[in-house]
Amino acid sequence: MPTLDELRADLGQIDRDILALVAKRQAVALEIGATKRKAGIPTRDFRQERDVLERARRAAAEQGLSPALGERLMLALIDSSLTAQEQDLVAQRGSGSGRRVLVIGGRGNIGSWFVRFLAAQGFAVEVADPAGPVEGYPHVADWRTLTLDHEMIVVAAPMPATNAILHELAKTPPPGVVFDVGSLTSPLRTGLRALKDAGGRVCSVHPMFGPDTQLLSGRHVIFVDLGVPEATAAARDLFTSTMATLVDMDLESHDRLIAYVLGLSHALNIAFFTALADSGEAAPRLATLSSTTFDAQLRVASAVAHESPDLYFEIQRLNDYGTESLSALLYAVERLRSVVRAGDVEGFRALMTRGRAYLDSRPR
Repeated sequence: MPTLDELRADLGQIDRDILALVAKRQAVALEIGATKRKAGIPTRDFRQERDVLERARRAAAEQGLSPALGERLMLALIDSSLTAQEQDLVAQRGSGSGRRVLVIGGRGNIGSWFVRFLAAQGFAVEVADPAGPVEGYPHVADWRTLTLDHEMIVVAAPMPATNAILHELAKTPPPGVVFDVGSLTSPLRTGLRALKDAGGRVCSVHPMFGPDTQLLSGRHVIFVDLGVPEATAAARDLFTSTMATLVDMDLESHDRLIAYVLGLSHALNIAFFTALADSGEAAPRLATLSSTTFDAQLRVASAVAHESPDLYFEIQRLNDYGTESLSALLYAVERLRSVVRAGDVEGFRALMTRGRAYLDSRPR
């Protein structure tokens, strides 16, 4: 009989063999991506992905494994391959060609994402941030010490600071395209309009994902045209080589919808973990009684709890439409409480039926 150490050594070798096969699969996936580019075929093929997943389920069952395990493993591999293909496509089609870009606030979370994203496209990226440099890129603490002759300027500072920067830029509009990456336009309206009225080539860009995002497939990027279409087109062009969904929106509609997409979802999760924290029940005790729904909600709430409190407060407080979604949440909770307290089963059913019909109406 082999010893425990020998068995563990065998397991380690199997793991290395699996990872070697994963690396080989990813190399083939990159070749497939290059072949698709030459043929003008879209990178993502959902029909093919479905076939791959069904094949993985069958193969897992043939090996005596759970089909669900085969699907989960294959989903992770597909995600990894798509990420590699997208990054390769961004690099191959990058429109930077050495053009200079300044990222004001490039040391921050979303700022550093844009630094890497733009560098991958071949731009010569410079960073201006009092918080310090980003390794590998030219840096100054104060953007006002620079001659702003860059082809593009990305403002990735906190929203109140961004508005002040836009006002400063409006005093002497730079020749390049300027865009912010704030979560809201309400606190930036005066700065955006001042720069636009001064002749600046400005638009607003809202990436609907976090700084850890690698694969943009399934992610959305919102572009707000302020009446300078060439600026919006230049910003959109940065993402045309990705698999992100590009959405055009006007200044007013943006924050009204974001009040629900971000404001409501954040508030719901903050209320959820606040209720748990105030319940008097210890988290380990609740974990022993967890359910599928509770676990899923807990994962989302945990992610929200680890985000920046200052940013999340700004999203709630600085949105002109923010109280609308909070009032809707308060009203919904009160309706739920009232039907439960009244023993109104028909009212409860009506809430769930109406909600199901609303959610089922979404495009898939």
